[in-house]
Amino acid sequence: MERLYRIAQRVRGLKKLALNATAKGGGVAEMLYSAVPFLNMLGIDTEWKIVRGSRQYFESTKELHNLLQGKSGSFSREQQQTYISTIEECARQNLVDYEPDVIDVHDPQPLGLSHYLRKPHQTWLWRCHIHIDEGTLESNSGLWDFLTGWAKHYDAAIFSAAQYIISWWPLPKFIIPPFIDPLSEKNRELNQEEIDRVLAKYRIDPRVPIIAQIGRFDPWKGIDRTIATYRRVTQERECQLIVAGGFAADDPEGERILSRVYEDTKNDKGIHVLNLSLDDRLENWREVNALQRAATVIMQPSTREGFGLVITEALWKSKPVIGADVGAIPLQIRDGDTGYFYEAPHRTAEKVIHLLEKPKAAQAMGNRGREYVKQNFLLPDRIADHLMAISMIITGAVSKKDSSECIVSFHPWFNLTKRNRAQFF
Repeated sequence: MERLYRIAQRVRGLKKLALNATAKGGGVAEMLYSAVPFLNMLGIDTEWKIVRGSRQYFESTKELHNLLQGKSGSFSREQQQTYISTIEECARQNLVDYEPDVIDVHDPQPLGLSHYLRKPHQTWLWRCHIHIDEGTLESNSGLWDFLTGWAKHYDAAIFSAAQYIISWWPLPKFIIPPFIDPLSEKNRELNQEEIDRVLAKYRIDPRVPIIAQIGRFDPWKGIDRTIATYRRVTQERECQLIVAGGFAADDPEGERILSRVYEDTKNDKGIHVLNLSLDDRLENWREVNALQRAATVIMQPSTREGFGLVITEALWKSKPVIGADVGAIPLQIRDGDTGYFYEAPHRTAEKVIHLLEKPKAAQAMGNRGREYVKQNFLLPDRIADHLMAISMIITGAVSKKDSSECIVSFHPWFNLTKRNRAQFF
């Protein structure tokens, strides 16, 4: 906290604006619900606004998201025009109307706004939360041109992990991982009565061991892998599976994924597929909290994953997590220490059975995971990183003059060995 207060003094008095595409669902919104009031308490006047758009716009931006994560195809001219028209309309509506000094733009959906709205005295930062791959862009010239055309209007970009950095962008790059708020409704301690109440609501038997995957219904989340693993486990061990999630307002694909999961599991009484309502945000968070705490093992075998805050949340609750060795998941899961990496269903089932049958080993693994999150992924430290990045930009410590090879990390445990020039602070 001392570091946080020291850095906050440097930027106190600034006005800051956060822009993203949804207030419901997804990790970005969850972080902003905690970060915005926290920054205001630190003396940094902060507001949060949402980009509005049609269903067609969000279908286009979801396609852009999927392409950036490696889906084959192209971002069509029609989709590009839908994107541009919506961004122009947001600009005409004077979305940025209170003269902020610093503007944080989260993910690709509002990326184009800087081109239309930036003013000479302002600092614009693009925060990329997704599993973006430089190789994907290099092999898709249309995608490269589209994304880079908007990114050049920013003062810096922030990525969740070193492997996502787009090295040829001519602007400074920062590496700052996401965070959880340990005091939020989703992460606070719950008593057993609160947990049991949620289990009873969804008719889940607390006496039967629970495997759980919780998060958005998304094609990249590996839900089919979790179901296949569960079915292998049940050949040897009684247990039940919870697949719970909801839809982010900017993700029209979720309903199709949920329908597919319902269809695949409709005849399996041991699988509970829960579409958690987002109408009451705090109630949703309490239910997720309870379901995570009720589980013995949490699974997140994603095929792409920008970070995976659901993993952070589960580790904070001292739960061993089995996740795929992709994206930024290995920054959280240390195989055999805080969890396990997903393999084929039969191999992963062996790991799940081990954790179900060895509760002391599972608890020890979970405790190590909680400590790891405490050291690396809690709100105060990561807010300090973000404020440090802002300070470095507005004071000129880093700038576009530093060109494409300016990469700043506040954590030496990020692998930057392949970079020609990296700075650690």
